[in-house]
Amino acid sequence: MSVRRFLVNLACVLALAGAGAAAQAHRFHAGITDISFNQHTGSLEVVHTYMAHDIEALLNNLYQRQFDLSDPDDQAVLRKYVEKQFWLAAKDGRRLPLKWVGLTVDVDSVTLFQEAPATPVEKVETIHDAVLVDFLPDQANTVNLTAGGSLRTFGFNARQSELSVH
Repeated sequence: MSVRRFLVNLACVLALAGAGAAAQAHRFHAGITDISFNQHTGSLEVVHTYMAHDIEALLNNLYQRQFDLSDPDDQAVLRKYVEKQFWLAAKDGRRLPLKWVGLTVDVDSVTLFQEAPATPVEKVETIHDAVLVDFLPDQANTVNLTAGGSLRTFGFNARQSELSVH
């Protein structure tokens, strides 16, 4: 994922959030995922970015305790949740094996990194993205899929958690 594309996506989400906040009394809940093939590593890379306060609220709600995402045990809890809620499948319906790479956390966001080693992006047939929609009914997840030099964008929410990319 390029930094420029991430910043453009984030600006769009924040602009929409600001417009929505003026019209509604609740916060805007959004996540952005970028999927692309890294020619240098030969891996399909998946980068998720969520609002930190939404991840904190989810974990606190599920386990009734505060989480410290610098702690490997607390990271494992988030990893298990994300692996249940987000997956990619091939044409035969089998899930592509996504390896957890790690995460970064700052005041505003939590960024999660996954990869599928030796997997071209063309193997992706189905995207399932239900991260946070079980907790926040108005959660809107955007997935950007870069394949063959072109970018395609898919939207997911509580009513639509799975889409075919073809």
